[in-house]
Amino acid sequence: MKTIMVTGAGSGLGKEMALLFSEQNYHLILTGRNEEKLRSTKTEIEATGGSADYLQLDIRNHKEVQEKIADISQSYEIYGLVNNAGVGHFGPFPEMTQQEIAEMLDTNVLGTILMTKSVLPYLIHRGEGKIINIISTAGLRGKVNEAIYAASKFAIRGFTESLQKEFEGSKIQFTAVYMGGMNTPFWNEGNHVKDPSRFRSPREVAEIIVQQINQDSIIIESKKS
Repeated sequence: MKTIMVTGAGSGLGKEMALLFSEQNYHLILTGRNEEKLRSTKTEIEATGGSADYLQLDIRNHKEVQEKIADISQSYEIYGLVNNAGVGHFGPFPEMTQQEIAEMLDTNVLGTILMTKSVLPYLIHRGEGKIINIISTAGLRGKVNEAIYAASKFAIRGFTESLQKEFEGSKIQFTAVYMGGMNTPFWNEGNHVKDPSRFRSPREVAEIIVQQINQDSIIIESKKS
């Protein structure tokens, strides 16, 4: 059974994508920092006849990432990776703290790059695989009060497009997903978005991604259809 790893799989889009891939008979490796949420997603997958394990993992820690992925590769054939984990702090750039800037760059950029670097050798060895980078429409255009968040997403856009060119002609596919805001607790800690209920649900976004999974680029705007 082919195995797909999903970062940030304890809730939101990561959880919904894990559930959908499970329905397609993939084995899921769920990663994140909250063990309780990961365990809940695993239970939900198994309740519908799917197969999953979880790894409590900080994607910013290269040593931890490499060691845990090496361990899991002894038991499962890693076929794919969904780089979904990310953080966002919003507000005027002059008011951004150094800690907020570091959190976004370390998680959104460094974490995605380190996960990809750790998983990619197994795909190369297999001669096939998929890496899906969840980027956000902030990687397509700058937005007010999102200077650093957008910078982190533009970085992953460049990273993904470069790998698409580097592996062109191979059976390893890189997909860039540019999706707008979703109706999740992501927005609860601030007032950057006043009414997230007008956004698509994580399930709806996950379904669009899985339907278009063989495309190099997927753009999903925020507003419900």
